[in-house]
Formats: sequence, structure tokens, C-alpha cells
Amino acid sequence: MNKNILIIGGSSGIGKAVVEQLQGDNNIYVANRSSDNLDLQKVTHIPYDAINDSLDTSLLPEQLDGFVYCPGSINLRPFRGLKPETFYEDFKINVMGAIKSLQAVLKKLQQSEQASIVFYSTVAVQTGMPFHASVAASKGAIEGLTKSLAAEYAPKFRVNAIAPSLTDTPLADKFLNNESKLEKASERHPLKSIGSAEDIAETTCFLLSDKSKWMTGQIIHLDGGIGNLKTN
Repeated sequence: MNKNILIIGGSSGIGKAVVEQLQGDNNIYVANRSSDNLDLQKVTHIPYDAINDSLDTSLLPEQLDGFVYCPGSINLRPFRGLKPETFYEDFKINVMGAIKSLQAVLKKLQQSEQASIVFYSTVAVQTGMPFHASVAASKGAIEGLTKSLAAEYAPKFRVNAIAPSLTDTPLADKFLNNESKLEKASERHPLKSIGSAEDIAETTCFLLSDKSKWMTGQIIHLDGGIGNLKTN
């Protein structure tokens, strides 16, 4: 059965990979500032900036079966050089944007027999890493939100989050934009590689599907082993 899936931010990186893997078998709605890269079958674009706009829900069907929030930030700098404004900005895009977007479509998600909601965290919440104070603070809030909503809305909604390590996406390009950086990043992971947008999308699609119908309130660590393993 085709599902109606809303993806907030789906024109690049992980969001685009999710759209590509879902399209064809589902009705996809992408709320994003730009319609670039969305010339795909059964994909409807809704102009939307998660920070500044109100979501036009009239362009959505009465029932939504899935919700994915993709916008995020990566500010990796020493704590002493991070201004409070940076924390505020990261929190706005990572947390408040997700909250505002989800609240706008709650009634539509409640029309589904069991809707699935997917957020993204980071391995740096579970595993303390230097220079990650801002992103880990906001993504830590996402993990708390995930578990709270999973408890509050069970069994009507399933709510899960994926916590990746560094992934090869446009958002992370400045950390992976030459062979040396790519090789060093890969070597830090026990699996000796970094993740791709497609890797994260595969798990996202699993969480949106009925194959994960007995899973909720989980933080899935998709991180090449770096969060739990020490191999040297």
C-alpha cells in the first residue's frame, strides 16, 4: 500500500537519498526552500523554510503516514570560540524547526493507522567528542524529544532517531573535500569508511516501513562502529 510521506528538507544529501529510495512506491511530499533535484515521479514540492516560514498544510493530503526532518547544522569549533548565538542558531534549525514542522502536521499524522516519525541525531551525543559542543547540545535535545514523543504518542505514532557519524553529504563537504581529509576520516572508524547518504536513507526507509512496526523510542547508532568500538 502506498504511504503518504512528508520529508522536510529533501533536495540534497540524506533527504534527497530518502526521496530517491521511497519514490515510485509512495506519495512523497518534500517541504523545502528549493525544488532543485526534485524532478521525480510522485514527488510534490512545497516551498518551505523550516526556520522562517509556516508550513502550508493545504498542499498535503488529509492523511500522512510518515514524517522525516532533515535540516541540520555542523559547527565543529572549540568551545571557547563558540558564541552563544551559535548555540541558538543550531538549536533553532536542529530542534525548533523539527518541533514547529511536526506540530503543523500532527492532525494529519493522527489520521494514519500508525504513523512513523524519523529524526536525525549524531554519534557525538552518546560519545563525547571535542569541538562538538554546539551540535551535540542540540542533537541531544532531539534524542530527548524522540523518546518523549514515542512515549506520549504510542501506539498511534512510532518515533525513532538515527545517530550517524560523519557522512558524505553536502553539509559535511568542508570536512571531506579532499582525499587526505577523506582518508583520515575513514581511518577513525572501525569499519575504515565513512557513511554515505544512501546508507542513512536505507535505515530511514526501514523506519518508515511496516518492517519496523515493533520499534519505537530508539536511537539507532549508524556510525561505522566509532561510537562503541575501540580497535587500536
